[in-house]
Amino acid sequence: MADDAGKISSQATAAPFEDPTTKHPKPPFKRQSQPWPGLARDMDPPPDHGEESYRGSGRLLGRKALITGGDSGMGRGAAIGFAREGADVAINYFPTEQPDADEVLALIEKAGRKGAGLPGDLCEEAFCKKLVEDAVRELGGLDIVVCNAGRQQSRESILDLTTEDFDATMKTNIYAPFWIIKAALPHLKPGSTIIATASEQAYDPSPDLYDYAQTKAATMNYVKSLAKQLASKGIRVNGVAPGPIWTPLQVSGGASMEKLEQFGAQAPFGRPGQPAELASIYVQLAASDASYATGQIYGSSGGAGQP
Repeated sequence: MADDAGKISSQATAAPFEDPTTKHPKPPFKRQSQPWPGLARDMDPPPDHGEESYRGSGRLLGRKALITGGDSGMGRGAAIGFAREGADVAINYFPTEQPDADEVLALIEKAGRKGAGLPGDLCEEAFCKKLVEDAVRELGGLDIVVCNAGRQQSRESILDLTTEDFDATMKTNIYAPFWIIKAALPHLKPGSTIIATASEQAYDPSPDLYDYAQTKAATMNYVKSLAKQLASKGIRVNGVAPGPIWTPLQVSGGASMEKLEQFGAQAPFGRPGQPAELASIYVQLAASDASYATGQIYGSSGGAGQP
């Protein structure tokens, strides 16, 4: 902990020196399935979102953040990181994810920050507009928007993909950020940030994720386009592109049982990542000391792929 600029407190303790190849569980994993959208609390092994490990240092003190999909996965990791860095946090989640959301809200409050739970279906434009209004009201403003919620359903063939499935994926992953960002912009002042969750699927798509991969390529491009559009307003727009990360997406239809059993084995580290390992990236992109970063996609894939 810093006493003043350039000095480190004698009470500060070093983070443990760890081998990243053995830091978290490796495959094979137990075959398991949950109804969409799934709960992190019911996964085996449970994901690590940084509940025990993330230590803050006031980097986001006084900030006000809205995170979609904040109940689990990268959204939960970001919510924990933001709160422990001093931000008040509103999280959105699907109503059936309330048990996970309750855990996150308790962690936000334990960090001494205000948390707001805003459940609802992002496929509905009216709800997305209300979500922003409610977040602004609950937090007293808004200066960080994280569009993280995503829908991923594995289909072996395009012939197995219904129009209803395709539409739901597009609305959740592409339409919702459009509606949310459009509603949020009037509230965002210079210095505010927008962060999107893309994926390695944007540049190395899997054959069984035809629709999901398209949305992540579109996400990567809307980040770059919007960053140019909003640069003159002092609003930064960036994205995070994870590789295989252990989240409820995988056990609620996002991967076949065969793929789930060996999930992450193809990564050079030989394991999937955990949401806790990405939390600091979201924090960095939201923090004011990253003020020259906009239009960037930050990868985290255990040594594989781009960017």
